[in-house]
Amino acid sequence: MVEIQSALVRLRRGTGLPVAFGGLVESGRQMRISELSGTATPALRALAVCSGNGLGGKAVALARPCAVLDYSASRQISHEYDAPVAAEGLRAILAVPVVVRRRVRGVLYGALRTAQPLGDRMLSAAMEAARDVEQALVVREEVRELLSAARPAPAPDPAASAVWEQVREAHTALRALAPRIADPALRAELLDACGLLTAEAATGEVGLTPRELDVLACVAAGATNAVAAERLGLRAETVKGYLRSAMRRLGAHTRGEAVVAARRAGVLP
Repeated sequence: MVEIQSALVRLRRGTGLPVAFGGLVESGRQMRISELSGTATPALRALAVCSGNGLGGKAVALARPCAVLDYSASRQISHEYDAPVAAEGLRAILAVPVVVRRRVRGVLYGALRTAQPLGDRMLSAAMEAARDVEQALVVREEVRELLSAARPAPAPDPAASAVWEQVREAHTALRALAPRIADPALRAELLDACGLLTAEAATGEVGLTPRELDVLACVAAGATNAVAAERLGLRAETVKGYLRSAMRRLGAHTRGEAVVAARRAGVLP
């Protein structure tokens, strides 16, 4: 998973730890190590870690970060995985769970080849890397749910109309979330998915900027300039300027006309 690999690189950069690895929880409570960064051997690749076993399994079971000063000598963990850990020459290790909607979805590890304490700075950096993966998983799940729902019925149907309104509200929320995602690849993927939500509408090229579209999406959801500004992290006057510019591009004289024109052009769901 590209998000885990990116998080491991950030973890190493933020902590100075020479080795990082991790993976997602598969069926049940078993986690499989799929991504390695800074390792010297393939000993840990594809290692299946069961909940409660070893350091990572303990992090899965407790849903909280865990660390050991010297893995092979630690009395705080079980030792099912001593052989691959020793083959890689690892001693001090921390494990941070990736938790989404109160469920552990993966584990990120950082490690040293010497036995020494892993301080709070290292733990904080590892937790920040885990939060990045959590955000990526949440966005992926929401996009999948939206895409599965974003198909209005061919005939008028009140239930389908209600679903479509929920899709529009979610589209607005995702547009507002995108600028806050640090990973450029994930941000681009989210915006591409937002574009797929408008695929049923008539297409057209109106030349709106991303921020103009963000503002229009908020307006379409009934937000005032002040509310749109809060959602997008902008000043109310800035929102007003984007809205005026969008109206001009769309040939609209009111906010409502601008929303209708944007939907007809296929840039809003």
